[in-house]
Amino acid sequence: MKAMILAAGLGTRLRPWTERHPKALVPVGGVPMLERVIHSLASQGFDEIVVNVHHFASQIIDYLKTARFENVSVEVSDESGLLLDTGGGIVHAADKLCADNRPFLVHNVDILTDADLRSLMERHESGEADATLLVSNRDSSRKLLADDSGKLVGWHNLNTDAYRPAGFIPDFTFRELAFSGIYALSPSAVAEMKSIFGDAPFPVMDFFLNEMRKSAAVCDEQTFSIIDIGKPESLRRANELFMGEASSNK
Repeated sequence: MKAMILAAGLGTRLRPWTERHPKALVPVGGVPMLERVIHSLASQGFDEIVVNVHHFASQIIDYLKTARFENVSVEVSDESGLLLDTGGGIVHAADKLCADNRPFLVHNVDILTDADLRSLMERHESGEADATLLVSNRDSSRKLLADDSGKLVGWHNLNTDAYRPAGFIPDFTFRELAFSGIYALSPSAVAEMKSIFGDAPFPVMDFFLNEMRKSAAVCDEQTFSIIDIGKPESLRRANELFMGEASSNK
């Protein structure tokens, strides 16, 4: 199975580290977050991984040249010239991701989770949607809205009570679910992105909410633990967790 790790971002929430280093190499319990995500994906059967890079790209490229991962190959999608955002980054890596015309996983580099990603891929491949988003019923200030069939219909910011897409009318029957930053995509979705946005930068959520015409995105709800290590407070908790595990294993 193939996966793309989105690792090109500026990591502004993790300054001052990211003023001299890429977010992807922030240590989590002494191990770069990128390494933890690669090992997690490999443990679930993902053996071909693409990592996009932009901010301090050379540091990630140099790290991957020396890193050793069992039973997994890692390629780089270089965005050094222009940061393409989440959607543009996927389109830029399409040749690496879609050559075999099989679905692939997209995973934010700053997410650690024990979610069943193999099950997510199976759910996606057995369905008809071009995108399947991993969600859960957990606390979050921003929620995706799904109808009773699981189809993605909108987005809700609970802090501001703003909805997307424009003109969206809330319905009490819609379920509000927290997005994980992880999703399965079919090559047909990437082709549609390319036809709409070309090579321009764009957030993938704009595509899911506003532009996805051929086949709607659906939500795969699971129960899992998740840590967004792109936030300073949750990064501290993750460090405490992994350092505690290391101490207990001595």
